[in-house]
Amino acid sequence: MTGAKTRLVGPNCPGIVTPGTGKDSFGGCRIGIAPGYIHKKGHVGVVSRSGTLTYEAVFQLTSKNIGQTTCVGIGGDPVNGTNHLDVIKLFNADPETHGIILIGEIGGNAEVEAARWIKANCKKPVAGFIAGATAPAGRRMGHAGAIVGGAEDTAAAKIAVFKECGIEVAATPSDMADALLRAAKAKGVTLT
Repeated sequence: MTGAKTRLVGPNCPGIVTPGTGKDSFGGCRIGIAPGYIHKKGHVGVVSRSGTLTYEAVFQLTSKNIGQTTCVGIGGDPVNGTNHLDVIKLFNADPETHGIILIGEIGGNAEVEAARWIKANCKKPVAGFIAGATAPAGRRMGHAGAIVGGAEDTAAAKIAVFKECGIEVAATPSDMADALLRAAKAKGVTLT
């Protein structure tokens, strides 16, 4: 997609929100079905395979008065357009993005690829969460991409790579914003 004027996000995703400063994020940009009213303009980028967990991370951040630069729900289908690494690279290059939340789930290797790139290239604090820790191997969880096909597709394997790569891991979905705050504190970065 280098040099392209169009970027495919999805399929099966909530879309993109870049919050504005007005009521319901007015003045920003919302493409897709993500609810604008939970967003707040700020300095955290969110990328997620799960629509619902995207909303949860955003709501947690906003509740703590931490705004977002852009939130991208990439969808969880095995054949997608934009992936975690594409978005992480954009957040890393964006001077307005001071911290990142990366949300993944079982199946595939996109989160591992992104984590290894983060370790080698990203100086910003990153928190991560992997959904599907209790999903049995071989059973689909929610949609086509969330299925464990091998040992590296499991939540435990991805969490281990996140930790190895310096990503602060949220133990539960309710810990995502706090995990980012821990990561930011460790790096001396202010998110508000």
